[in-house]
Amino acid sequence: MTDTSLSSTLHAKITARTAKAGVVGLGYVGLPLAMAFGRAGFSVTGFDIDPSKIEFIDRRESYIEAVPTEMLKAECEAGRFAATCDFNLLAECDIIAICVPTPLTAHRDPDLSYVAKTAEAIAKTLRPGQLIVLESTTYPGTTDEVVKPILERTGLKSGNDFFLGYSPEREDPGNRQFHTASIPKVVAGDGEAAAGLMQAFYGATVETIVPVSTTATAEAVKLTENIFRAVNIALVNELKLVYDAMGIDVWEVIDAAKSKPFGYMPFYPGPGLGGHCIPIDPFYLTWKSREFETPTRFIELAGEINTAMPHHIVTRLAEALDIRSGKALSRSKVLLIGLAYKKNVPDIRESPSLRLMELIERRGGSVAYFDPYVSEIPSTREYAELKGRRSIEWDEGALKSFDAVVIATDHDNVDYDAISRLAPLIVDTRNIFARKGISSDVIVKA
Repeated sequence: MTDTSLSSTLHAKITARTAKAGVVGLGYVGLPLAMAFGRAGFSVTGFDIDPSKIEFIDRRESYIEAVPTEMLKAECEAGRFAATCDFNLLAECDIIAICVPTPLTAHRDPDLSYVAKTAEAIAKTLRPGQLIVLESTTYPGTTDEVVKPILERTGLKSGNDFFLGYSPEREDPGNRQFHTASIPKVVAGDGEAAAGLMQAFYGATVETIVPVSTTATAEAVKLTENIFRAVNIALVNELKLVYDAMGIDVWEVIDAAKSKPFGYMPFYPGPGLGGHCIPIDPFYLTWKSREFETPTRFIELAGEINTAMPHHIVTRLAEALDIRSGKALSRSKVLLIGLAYKKNVPDIRESPSLRLMELIERRGGSVAYFDPYVSEIPSTREYAELKGRRSIEWDEGALKSFDAVVIATDHDNVDYDAISRLAPLIVDTRNIFARKGISSDVIVKA
């Protein structure tokens, strides 16, 4: 069978909704994507190496906020979704989307081990006529330089025997304004046939597709989006330090500046960057740029500023304790409000709160946390010593027992009035009290 007939056959199956889709990696990206495929009328199989996720799905229970349990149950009971740890079943899928983590190593180099292992698993059952799509965020060239060679070691060739594409994920945990199908989807294929299949499949799944010329271009699109945010957040973090020294409230400056209806977009300072994308993605480009002997000083400086913010917060905390109570941080009990990296979600990936806990304890302080979304700290790559620590129970009386409260994440369902009344010192990294109109002499902005 020629590549033309293979692509025509798959295109016809996509149009008829008889193509079977597989999603590898059922986390914050993969599970919502699987739901979108299923709701578009495709039969979907989810794959994950974590048996607990499969057990949740078998019980018809969701573990991802963006996927309501009712939605998961409906897709399962309609026969459009099932999950497994058996990667041999990849052979039954016509389209396979790879949604696995792309973290950094300890030396801040790209760690593509999850992508490579997934490609190797797919290669074991790869057959003519399949469309393989990488969705994981990565540096330009990964699809062509990493995934493609692994798949072609089978003897099958991209664009002739199987088809290869890239479409960057654009999930935003906690954002209820958008969902997977309503977010415009950038798509690209390795060759004309793959590009056509990418447009047909994702065009059947989401409201809007944005075709680009190459997979490397699509990979660069995602990095550009997140570098834009990282650099601008670094800018306001640096402005915050400068304006603090001048006695100027950076939050007031931003609120006034955003009244300009053109030429300005508000970004806000914080205790550091969190989430899987913004703290990590810029370093994928800085790493790749070395191959071309092209410096990325601006991006690297932004990374340095954002990475230093937890140190600034802890220094501000120590100064405030000394000035307000004459007590050293090394002899103080500190309560951290919010462990998640952003408000109203249970996601702690790359959360600056974990770094804050580590830094406070490194300086001899005692630290506990309260988070209504994170009852216990799970295993993490960088903070193994924090595993198993639990959120304290909300108790107004207990607030008085802490020497300071640090607002690291501004969850909506926290009683800030009680904190302002009972805490002896509050270090507010999110400007939540000013935004709520709560004023108190014990509040220090940081």
